[in-house]
Order: sequence, then structure tokens, then C-alpha cells
Amino acid sequence: MWGRGSKENELGMHNFVYHNERILPLDQVRLSPGQAGLFNGWGVFTTIRIYERHSFAFERHWKRLHQDARRIQLPFEFVAERVLAALAEVIRANQVVNGCARIYFVYNKVGFWRSDEPFPETDLLICSNDLPVFVSPTALAVQEHGRYTAHPLAGTKVISWLHNVWSLEQAHQRGFDEVILLNERSEVAECTSANVFSIRNRLIQTPPLSSGCLAGVTREVLLEIAGEVGLSIEERTLTLKGLYEADEVFITSTSRALLPVGRIEDHQVPQAPGPLIARLAQAFSEYVAHYCERSAVGGQLQR
Repeated sequence: MWGRGSKENELGMHNFVYHNERILPLDQVRLSPGQAGLFNGWGVFTTIRIYERHSFAFERHWKRLHQDARRIQLPFEFVAERVLAALAEVIRANQVVNGCARIYFVYNKVGFWRSDEPFPETDLLICSNDLPVFVSPTALAVQEHGRYTAHPLAGTKVISWLHNVWSLEQAHQRGFDEVILLNERSEVAECTSANVFSIRNRLIQTPPLSSGCLAGVTREVLLEIAGEVGLSIEERTLTLKGLYEADEVFITSTSRALLPVGRIEDHQVPQAPGPLIARLAQAFSEYVAHYCERSAVGGQLQR
């Protein structure tokens, strides 16, 4: 959603939460200091966009959740169909038409600081919220050493999210909406919660996963559908110099879809939005519409 105004509208989590086989009012959900993974960040999560009551690209999110859980050795005996059904319960209970949902898996029984309470080995929590309204075109700060490609969990979406929210807050304090994170080689990796794309002379580029960026779902969809509108996207190492020379720059995420960038630090991007961003945004909107139509007819676990 593109709009003018604050960086994000003030939101509040919706009232009903799914927690381990139950839908509960938010103020009745009990989490304990004895859930060790809750406090040391041992868990994974994803944010899913809700369009007209349909959860978009669940199967892509599920695949990444499963891969990330395996990577951090999180016990993961969950079944996609059951988690999708639980997500649908949250959407119904909170009467979400258009918004977003979070799915969390938290490792309870690990480490010294854990209790002997009758927790499952891994907690499942699902909640929903309204969709943020982001400033468009957006303004990006730059942070050096924001990603470390040699880290064993680089590119893994874990719940220990402090570095991301801290970096975002530093950018907000400087008057920016988001921040480009550079890796240890001074290459562009990503933003705190978005992937980065540049366009120059009709060539669209985005950093490869080896940059330390997250394999974003919107990024993945664009890599697949760009050819359908006569465009191509290359995964290629990006530098700040390359971004400053771009004709158009945009970022993507579940909550933003495609968001044009108007400024990077004190550099003004020539076109924000430009014609190729508009074409890609239209193609993405059509993909979403088609996905939701298929979901309504045949269910959401599409492969």
C-alpha cells in the first residue's frame, strides 16, 4: 500500500491469537519465562499478507519456515494443512479482510533456563494485524556491517530480531523510513525487512542470497514473473555506487509489495516510481489476484 504520512500507521494486534491448538483473546495468552527459546530467540517466524481473506503464498512461506527450522535445529513436527487451517481460524476470528498475519514457532525445551511446565517442545503462535501504510516514495539510510555473510544463520528468519528493529529505529531517528544494510564486503544485502532492487538502462538487479539477504517471498515471485511482462531480473552483486547510478530503485516485502525509493541518504533517485516499477507492480498485483482466485476454487496449498 503506497501512501503519504507517517512511516507506519499506529497499529494494534488484533484481539484473537492462536496458541497451541486454541484460539484465545490476546490478554489470555500465557507465555512463560520457562520457555527458553522465547528469551534467547530460538525460533522462526514469517509474516503473511492477507488479501480479501486469503493468505497469500502460504506454501512459499511454509517452505522457508521448514528450511529455517531445520537450519536452527528446531523440533518441527507440524503439518502444513493444520497450520493453514489455524491461520484461517485467526483470520475468521479477527474478521481480517486485508491485513497481515504472523506465524511463530518457538523452541521451549532447550538450554538451562527452562522450566518443567507441560509445554510442547515447540510453541505455535499465530496473530494478525492491520496492514501498515508506508511512505511512498520511501527514503533509505545506509548502515555498514549490517549483515555478515559468513554467519552460519545468515539469511535465516529467526525470532531474535533485535538487530533489525534497532537498526530501523536508528534510521527513523535520522528521518529515514528504512535502512540499507551492507555486508562485511560493503555490498548491498537488504533492508531490515525488505529486499532491494535497482533498475538501470532497463536492467533490473537484486543482490544474490550470498550477500546475506533473506530469500523474500515477494522477491521470489518477482524473479519468476518478470519475464511474463517482457522484463528480466538478475541476481547480481550490488554496491552503493550502483544504486546511486540507478534510474529506479525499489524495495519489496510482504507488507509493502513493491515500494519505490525516492532517496538514499542525500542522493535523490531520478524516477520514483518509474515506468518499470509500475509494470512490475501491475504484474505482481495480477499474480496476487490470480492466486486468490485459485485459492477460492481449489484451496490454498498450491504447488
